Amino acid sequence: MNLRGVFPAITTPFSDDTRRVDVEALTRNADRWMTTGLRGLVVLGSNGEAPLVDEVESDTVIETVRSSVPTDRILIAGTGRESTQAAIAAAQRAAALGADAVLVRTPSYFKPQLTPSAFVDHYTAVADASPAPVLLYNFSALTGVTLVTDVVASLAEHPNIVGMKESGSDIGYVSSLVDATPDDFILLVGSAPTFYASLLSGAAGGIMALACVVPDHCVELFELVRSNRLVEARELQGRLTPLARLVTRAHGVPGLKAALDLLGFQGGRARPPFQPLEAAAVSDLRRELDALEVSITSQIGARF
Repeated sequence: MNLRGVFPAITTPFSDDTRRVDVEALTRNADRWMTTGLRGLVVLGSNGEAPLVDEVESDTVIETVRSSVPTDRILIAGTGRESTQAAIAAAQRAAALGADAVLVRTPSYFKPQLTPSAFVDHYTAVADASPAPVLLYNFSALTGVTLVTDVVASLAEHPNIVGMKESGSDIGYVSSLVDATPDDFILLVGSAPTFYASLLSGAAGGIMALACVVPDHCVELFELVRSNRLVEARELQGRLTPLARLVTRAHGVPGLKAALDLLGFQGGRARPPFQPLEAAAVSDLRRELDALEVSITSQIGARF
């Protein structure tokens, strides 16, 4: 399985009336993303509001998006859960619904007990039982826990653990992961502001919120680095970074969904306890999209 390239960590649209997963909107979004050069789609990650959807909704999202992702592209489904048993069950259901790989975020609730050996045992059990290849998922800024390099190196020896998503911006950590794991272990990064630097450090691609909004720009940056056109790649990174920061650290999922609405996707409101985005934040997003000369076909008036 070729996991090198750019994946968007896609959002989960909810209907305005029932506030359940909007299957039609999700299908339209997925179909549109599949007209670009993206390697595939990632559902039920942090930007998919995975902790805020139930198991039935999770299965609906995977099944819906699978129908839009052709067989020459990759569907990755987030299946992280707090218990090992639940993570195994989620991975098995995702594989049965057509996911090509599963993205398993770290458990994080019982932080003092989540020792390196606990993580090794957890991921080993999931990988042993999962019919689909497993990607580790480290997002310390949200979870408060970290998969240390030695743990990743140990888990990389498992035949069904094929890679990892690292969502932080610590290039030193990214480099240490690349150095400590085999050449066929795929490291995908989630920090768009440091995407260029991460690729230079050996990352194989990215799973990024920004790729939902400007997929062609993100793919172009990836290809420029692969072609060793580094001056052009660095310049493009500089242009993308302000928007990347807005749809991640500054405004999070509501900001990402608002940007999608501005571009004619079905973003909509994030599920509570997220709060609606303020008008000033929408203006900031519009300004950065204009700076990138991205065509705005706003659907945002009825939502914000």
